[in-house]
Amino acid sequence: MKVARLLILLAVLVAGLIVGALNSQEMTLKLGFTEIHSSTGLAITVALLAGVLIGAGLVLVGMVIPLYSKLRKAQKAVPVTPAAPVAPSTSSFDGR
Repeated sequence: MKVARLLILLAVLVAGLIVGALNSQEMTLKLGFTEIHSSTGLAITVALLAGVLIGAGLVLVGMVIPLYSKLRKAQKAVPVTPAAPVAPSTSSFDGR
């Protein structure tokens, strides 16, 4: 699994480098009170990153946190009963 994550990370990094290299024209972003001078490749990369972070934040606030609070309430509502002892497994599978 770690190798797959590393390969995905490298693929995204290479894609970002290609976008930055192919879009090297200068641009000026005027914000009213200031101006930001940058290349178009950097502006595209920053906009994509900002979109991913904002989207992940919205999913976290809109879905994950409410579901987590429902799960905690459901776990508190279920009475805890002592479980019977379980025999240890003899399997050599370590869960990875």
